[in-house]
Amino acid sequence: MKQTLMVKLETTKAQFDALLQTMLKFNQACNFIAPIAFEIKTTNKMRLQPIVYQKVREKFGLSAQMAIRAISKVCEVYKRDKTITPKFRPKGAMVYDQRILSWKGLEQASILTLKGRIKVPIRIGEYQKVRMNRLRGQADLILRNNVFYLAVVVEAPEATKFDPIGVLGVDLGIVNLATDSDGMEYKGDGVERARIRYENLKSKLQSCGTKSAKRHLKRISGREARFRRNTNHIISKQLVMKAKDTRRMLVLEDLKGIRKQTTVRKAQRHRHESWGFWQLRNFIEYKATLVGVPTVAVNPRGTSHTCPSCGCVDKRNRPSRESFRCVSCDYAGSADYVAAQVIAARGVVNRPIVSKEFIGHLIPPSGTSSSL
Repeated sequence: MKQTLMVKLETTKAQFDALLQTMLKFNQACNFIAPIAFEIKTTNKMRLQPIVYQKVREKFGLSAQMAIRAISKVCEVYKRDKTITPKFRPKGAMVYDQRILSWKGLEQASILTLKGRIKVPIRIGEYQKVRMNRLRGQADLILRNNVFYLAVVVEAPEATKFDPIGVLGVDLGIVNLATDSDGMEYKGDGVERARIRYENLKSKLQSCGTKSAKRHLKRISGREARFRRNTNHIISKQLVMKAKDTRRMLVLEDLKGIRKQTTVRKAQRHRHESWGFWQLRNFIEYKATLVGVPTVAVNPRGTSHTCPSCGCVDKRNRPSRESFRCVSCDYAGSADYVAAQVIAARGVVNRPIVSKEFIGHLIPPSGTSSSL
């Protein structure tokens, strides 16, 4: 399994300028190559290289390997969507490989620029240090808040997946970011408070428009996203450790395309659009892979109004966002908890409709109410 580590570069003013100039020229070259690739309709870098290589070197002053990497980057981006011409930001990531980037222990990186090679001190934490001996392939030079980073790929050993003796279903939501089939809720209150706070603050600063307000906007840029990311890391780690300790398989919802399939009131649109379900699912899956916890994604259709006791599927089963009460057998409980039970059962039997004979060990007897 591959992981990406962010390595901070401690550049001097001269080194920063050299890296910035190189990055700008690299992305200018990519924007020069992209229309040619689009015109001849090719994502094959071996076909594109004879056409643009010499022009790129002469026009932008890139080294031989930098020109090759620019051609490769254009081909990779063009593969994603062949209906449009790729466009690259002036300060977009620049790709480095072993020929134009080398490591001098854990203290320095030797990086090729338009002004020659420079040796830049690096800053890494203990987490990165123990993984730096697993470096694989290329690295991306990234400029973030006027600081250069190298995003390096490392090979992380995967644990052998164990044979699960049970399942842990996980319902992903907006109010409760996750609810598992044991009834544990992982709240999203802090994320919502942070979203509202920064949204209001940004609105005030933007309307103010002074230099001080613009500096403040720049200073708080990305804070909400980092808070959300940290929260998702915490929740995903708790779920994976719980599944590992109890030797259970994690069953998640496949929510791809959910935003296009659902509608919300105008007041809820921003919250709905900023919902980080995909990030949380990715965190859960990669953490589970590292420790050997099996995972499976199931169809989420109908999980919110399917009764886990009798299998009745009816929209009336969910009279409100928080509550569930089956119109057939009168089984009741927290809506998110009930959905997590249904998701857990689908992971076991892989069926669109769940009935009690498959998951009797997961729920109370029919006709009783859940205490959650």
